[in-house]
Amino acid sequence: MNTNQVTISTFTIERILPSSKDRAFAAWSNKESKRRWFACHDDWITAEFEMDFKVGGKETNLVLTPSGSRHSLDATYYDIIPNERIVYAFGMYVNGMRVSISLVTVLFESILEARTRMVFTEQIVLLDPTVKDGTSKIEIQSREKGTNAGFDRLVKELS
Repeated sequence: MNTNQVTISTFTIERILPSSKDRAFAAWSNKESKRRWFACHDDWITAEFEMDFKVGGKETNLVLTPSGSRHSLDATYYDIIPNERIVYAFGMYVNGMRVSISLVTVLFESILEARTRMVFTEQIVLLDPTVKDGTSKIEIQSREKGTNAGFDRLVKELS
């Protein structure tokens, strides 16, 4: 096993949200709102969620899968411009083992009254040295799919 290997990838998701830029940003910055929509799978249970939305603030999220796995996120906010942009970094852990580190940029742009373009970009470093090229591609696709599922809930939250 080569412990020095990592897989680096980036994906971008663009969504048109059915709300003003203020409401779209609030869905990210309000703890109760974000807890409702920020989940990758309908059958995963949020066991813990904490959020201190400010530059230098932290966010932690622990979810339990139906099989009993524990997936957690540990984030720090690095840049926040209200209603314009959020930049944060996070580590992702499965059963206590860190599997990835990501840098995320979320941009908000008003395009019409009550319509906001949200552009989400995640730069991922997969840390698991056992992940091979084909498997890492599947892992990245799974992450993008889960992120899209959360954004489906975000659209419902704002509708």
